[in-house]
Amino acid sequence: MELVQEWYGIIARNKQLALLLLLLVMGTAFVVMTASILAPLYAAITLAYVMETAIQQLQRRGMSRGAALGFVYGIFIALLAGVFAAMPFLGRQVVQLIGQVPQFVARTQELIAQLPEKYPAFVTPEQIGEMLNEARAKVLSSGQNFGKYVGGTVIGLVTALVYVIIIPIMVFFLLKDKTRIFGWVESFLPAHHELTASVWHDVNRQLQNFVGGKVLQMAIVALVSWIVFEILDLSYAPLLAIVIGVAVLIPYIGAAAATVPVAAVALLQWGVSMHAGAAVGAYLIIHALDGNVLVPFLFSEAVAIHPVAIIVAVLFFGGIWGVWGVFFAIPLAVLVKAVITAWPPRVSPGV
Repeated sequence: MELVQEWYGIIARNKQLALLLLLLVMGTAFVVMTASILAPLYAAITLAYVMETAIQQLQRRGMSRGAALGFVYGIFIALLAGVFAAMPFLGRQVVQLIGQVPQFVARTQELIAQLPEKYPAFVTPEQIGEMLNEARAKVLSSGQNFGKYVGGTVIGLVTALVYVIIIPIMVFFLLKDKTRIFGWVESFLPAHHELTASVWHDVNRQLQNFVGGKVLQMAIVALVSWIVFEILDLSYAPLLAIVIGVAVLIPYIGAAAATVPVAAVALLQWGVSMHAGAAVGAYLIIHALDGNVLVPFLFSEAVAIHPVAIIVAVLFFGGIWGVWGVFFAIPLAVLVKAVITAWPPRVSPGV
């Protein structure tokens, strides 16, 4: 209780700290309450922030802001067009993969059924029967959920098309009128908000280093995975490469989760064999090189947060906000760290 009273006293005496906490609480509440309504705006802000990082890098190299904006936005539109051009091919790969799920399930059941014969001291036929019954129930439940999802895909496609038109427009104007938008927001703040500005600059500096490195890391890991899987003649190489690249967004946990689809496709294609082991081993080598070579090189000056704190942030924010919480776990962790750093130090009695 004394600790709470002490914190209240610190906040009451420090108007700038009170302003910072008020903005954080109000901002969080506003985003949570309007997430479903203003989703395109938040997506546009996220994309604009990523592109602003690239624009500022080009400006530091002597390019004017107008030229940098045009160059980066042009790349963004080209990538968007490339994604749409690749959608039919990736869609066919997804359909083919889904079509092979029953075959994979049957092969998995065969392997599981052989376990009591190979390891009678550890697995009994009764345990295998229970495992298979639970697996069938989960597959049936997943199939029902997938059917409900397919039933709503028409509305989802229309919404996605609207987003595709609206978001690039909003991204352009957010980048073009950045100074005016920041000035408008700042006009609502009190005259003295140095602490809030300091926290924002600290968060912005760390996130710019993180965002630039993360985008490059995703591209490199996805491209290398695609090349390696094509050399190994692994099925669905482009689709798996995209999954692995996206998994990079989730620190530690994503890389481990991406092992599952790689191993599943390899076992489905070759069974328990040297080929399947080579595919999984190749992915593990890529993951090891990513964690021990690429990440230290790209993020030497990026987010200085302990790995345990990052994992806790992923679990905590993911548990609260689901996929979006996982996606924004590191930015939110950076914000929390900046607030803790800016918190006034405790003064011992008599000092």
